Amino acid sequence: MKKTATTLADGRELIYYDTRDDAVRTAADPRPLTPVTSRSEIRYDELTGDHVAVASHRQSRTYLPPADACPLCPARAGHESEIPEEDYEVVVFENRFPSLSGGVGRCEVVCFTDDHTSSFADLTEERARLVLDAWTDRTAELSALPGVEQVYCFENRGREIGVTLPHAHGQIYAFPYVTPRTALTRRRADEHRRATGRNLFDDLVARERADAERVVLETGHWIAFVPYAARWPYEVHLHPTRRVPDLLALDEAARTEFPQVYLELLRRFDRIFGPAEPPTPYIAAWHQAPFTDERREEFGLHLELFTVRRAPGKLKFLAGTESGAGAFMNDIRPEDAARRIREVASA
Repeated sequence: MKKTATTLADGRELIYYDTRDDAVRTAADPRPLTPVTSRSEIRYDELTGDHVAVASHRQSRTYLPPADACPLCPARAGHESEIPEEDYEVVVFENRFPSLSGGVGRCEVVCFTDDHTSSFADLTEERARLVLDAWTDRTAELSALPGVEQVYCFENRGREIGVTLPHAHGQIYAFPYVTPRTALTRRRADEHRRATGRNLFDDLVARERADAERVVLETGHWIAFVPYAARWPYEVHLHPTRRVPDLLALDEAARTEFPQVYLELLRRFDRIFGPAEPPTPYIAAWHQAPFTDERREEFGLHLELFTVRRAPGKLKFLAGTESGAGAFMNDIRPEDAARRIREVASA
């Protein structure tokens, strides 16, 4: 992997990741941009103990531009872009409209391909591996920034999820606090260790492997299953079979096998509802141990993949119980969801 760092016209960092060692990335950003001055604010909710980011400047962010004005496509004659080069493999840059900024974290955009019409599932295994390497590199860099406690790599795909730029891309948030979901999971891991003397993630994977009814696929270094208490209609958790706390700790064998496994899962997701349905909207997210946690080795790195579509033409909306009370109701038995995902093995 070759990494080339540069800056955009307003001073934001941009990084090219290439599989070719001879790749040359020297194009300058010609746009007359002024420096980004927006600052987000972190507020603390005393009732729940949660942090909330207030970022009112994001109201003016780019919203569903036409394909010929996509800011994530490469620059070309008559088209200015966030990426000055005429082509690229994988690119990471600081978000121009960040939710976290001004010394309270950082938000980055990850472009998976320069092809405007492709999705992650369309990538080659070589390109998917390059994305994994970019996620790992950014995790290392961002975790070293002052005040950063957690690095969260994720992809939102589909207008139903709220995506405002259809070009295949993800994001990375460097949080200055531990997110609520991770904090809760960490507490549960501590409680499990005290009660049983064992690791929660190890026991969870062992139970799913022994039960097998919810396992979607398993290889030498990865296992994917629908969780026993899935919140979403179709939800899969992907764990390395050797527990590690973060992307940095994955060994080469797991890294090599990841593209095949992950691409298979994404392609199966696109087949769940049949060929007449548009591409399946989904959220895919890496859960890593907080870097400030003294007990971080107890945490198990995993990726969660889920869709808000519950049936052809129907979405699961978070209504009164979920949004108001945090009490999820699932319309599909996890065992049935797992069976369906196994049935639609990608061609």
